[in-house]
Amino acid sequence: MLRTVLTRPFLTDAGLLILRVFTGVLLIHHGYEKLANIENFAAAFVRPLHLPFPITLSYVAAFSEIIGSWLLITGLLTRVGAAAIAGTISVAIYHAIVVNGFNIYLLELLGLYWAAAVLVLAAGPGLFSVDTLIVRKLNPSTEEQAAKLESLLQPETEPEYQSSTN
Repeated sequence: MLRTVLTRPFLTDAGLLILRVFTGVLLIHHGYEKLANIENFAAAFVRPLHLPFPITLSYVAAFSEIIGSWLLITGLLTRVGAAAIAGTISVAIYHAIVVNGFNIYLLELLGLYWAAAVLVLAAGPGLFSVDTLIVRKLNPSTEEQAAKLESLLQPETEPEYQSSTN
């Protein structure tokens, strides 16, 4: 048991779980705040970027943060949630730089959210996720695959070799 706990894969997967859950829990309220006053968010953050359909894009931003956070927390369609969050945060970083210049105090939290989303996007959800449970359920184990492959490679009957004598 101690060997399992101290191995790198376990610690990596535990770290990914902690990162996913904390990022999702801390980010989800931003999406709910946007929904609480969507007009104000559109006026303050979308219209200054001169993007079309500011109300629609405001809803997209809010729901990508809410749904993306839930996907990160549960580990279901984790990379989809991480991509949604990374995209939304990328626009938020662009907005912060355009409106306020390179202000590290405004960019540090956005940078951390973006980095967490990109890491989960690149590394995947880890073992402690619904995605992993689904993959394990749909794919047979490695041992079963090896046994099937071995049985396919073994001939059913030994070929009889005829010795030819001259």
